[in-house]
Amino acid sequence: MAAVASLVAVVGTVAGTMSALDGSEGDDVARPQVTRSPDLLPLPAVPTATSASASAGPSPSPSHAKTAKKKPDPTARASTGRPVAPVSTRLYRHADSQVLDWVRANPSDPRRPLIESRIADRPAAVWFADFTPDTITSRVRAVTSTAARQGRVPVLVPYAIPERDCGGASEGGAPDIAAYDSWARKFAAGLGSGEVVVILEPDALSQTECLSGGQLADRYRALARAGRAFKSANPRARVYYDAGHSVWNPAATQAARLRAAGAASPASSDGVFTNVSNFNRTSAEVAYARRVLAAMGGPPSLGAVIDTSRNGNGAPANGAWCDPAGRKLGQAPTLNTEERGIDAYLWVKLPGESDGCRGEPGSFTPDYAYDLAD
Repeated sequence: MAAVASLVAVVGTVAGTMSALDGSEGDDVARPQVTRSPDLLPLPAVPTATSASASAGPSPSPSHAKTAKKKPDPTARASTGRPVAPVSTRLYRHADSQVLDWVRANPSDPRRPLIESRIADRPAAVWFADFTPDTITSRVRAVTSTAARQGRVPVLVPYAIPERDCGGASEGGAPDIAAYDSWARKFAAGLGSGEVVVILEPDALSQTECLSGGQLADRYRALARAGRAFKSANPRARVYYDAGHSVWNPAATQAARLRAAGAASPASSDGVFTNVSNFNRTSAEVAYARRVLAAMGGPPSLGAVIDTSRNGNGAPANGAWCDPAGRKLGQAPTLNTEERGIDAYLWVKLPGESDGCRGEPGSFTPDYAYDLAD
């Protein structure tokens, strides 16, 4: 498999970032679970001209638990020491998540105040990474209806495209395009009528090397249909398509794929997203997203959203991707970036959910979360 990736891969992705999966309790509700299908492990990032080659595989790093209790600063700061933008009060925070479960279960843990104030209290995406067509409508509706009652905007991640992750560690999804089309329509039926942000199929347009020409054309058409279905079901849905990240595919290459998938049409798209589960600095992603949008040639209304959950210190120089040391929280989630063409900074990958080195893939790892937040 090519060394490319953002990768959702662990992206808390299936268990992930906050995952709305089928609950074993039998109730049809949105509930996070860690799952081994897929067993999320991201690919290494493509090295830039100034960085060393990506490591060949994950090298588990030791856990360095903090023992001294540290009072959290109520204003989270990026690694530069500058205050980050305040959290958008309009974004929805899902009440069920692994980090919240840990906070509730560990009231006396010295790491708790920092993890709670800087991660658990922040809104993050809700992932739908399992192919369960019988319950997808009601599980999506459980999130959107709760958010609507609170007057807030949820961020949803449909992640069930066939041939997901090219058969790699994040493999899974619908068995074929027809099944995906049906799943996507059922997903759309749960979107309600309130404002909602949809991050459509991370990596689906960035990682395509395993697909034949016919399979790629089928994927493009399926993603275009999904976007149209979402916006038809809920005109207030804001749908964003996969643009990878700034050190993956060239902007012109990605733009051509995006056009083929309907991302340049306002009937199916509001723009693109970048940096999901990756660590690239916001400034680099802003510049890259603008290049992609310009190359797409769509209407000026199209914008971009950037995953800033773990990019406070930028990407590691050695290309490490698996819970790399020295990373920090990035820009707080917000729908007001004050950047031309950039609609939102979002936490698509939930900080503290492991890539597979400091904890089980997709599981919340408090040492890792603390290091990101500290």
